[in-house]
Amino acid sequence: MSAKDKLPKIADPRLAAPASSAREAWRVFGIMSEFVEATERLAGVRPAVSIFGSARAKPDSPYYQLTEKIARSLSDSGFAVISGGGPGVMEAANKGAYFGKSPSIGLNIQLPMEQKTNPYQDISQSFRHFFARKYMFVRFAAAYVVMPGGFGTLDELLEALTLIQTNKTPKMPLILVGNGFWNGMLDWFRDSLVTQGMIAPEDMDLIQIIDEPAAIVAAIFKHYETRGFDHLPVEHDLLLNL
Repeated sequence: MSAKDKLPKIADPRLAAPASSAREAWRVFGIMSEFVEATERLAGVRPAVSIFGSARAKPDSPYYQLTEKIARSLSDSGFAVISGGGPGVMEAANKGAYFGKSPSIGLNIQLPMEQKTNPYQDISQSFRHFFARKYMFVRFAAAYVVMPGGFGTLDELLEALTLIQTNKTPKMPLILVGNGFWNGMLDWFRDSLVTQGMIAPEDMDLIQIIDEPAAIVAAIFKHYETRGFDHLPVEHDLLLNL
């Protein structure tokens, strides 16, 4: 027996290709179905405000209670409220909207440690893929309200900020809530990103910090007072090509 014959047999990757390709094709169809189903369910929801924030905030925490007040103010002012559909700030956002005049919408994500869906939702949509879920936050939002949170909140905040900065989505209010929580990050943006030329000074104007519920509602209305909430044709094309 030659030395070559003693080597372990390695499966020819080409033999596994058909089965692997079929699984990938079905995965693509699954992704498409998430986009189609969610788009159809949310198509009539407008105007809406997406609220991001920590899943770890407890009902007795100031952030939870403030989120609930903000969501109720938005709902009573005619805005549907979109949250991540889970606990913490997401629950507070849905709860405030649920008891208001406009729809409460939860976009829940399926995780290995399953995220429990909160009960305060008029429309509840579940996703397996983060990117499909994040698209819906952007696609149907007239504004973003960002409460204190962790990595997930920062991910959603920075993605929204990037899309607005690069003109991949229409300009809209991006409001941070929690002056003491966010100021350190904004100082770093100015001291490092602006100073070193990583972003333009005017990019800082894309972000506002507002802590009062009534002032948040007023800022959103002010942004749209001369144009209304319907997308302009060019904005509609932008959203179709996110």
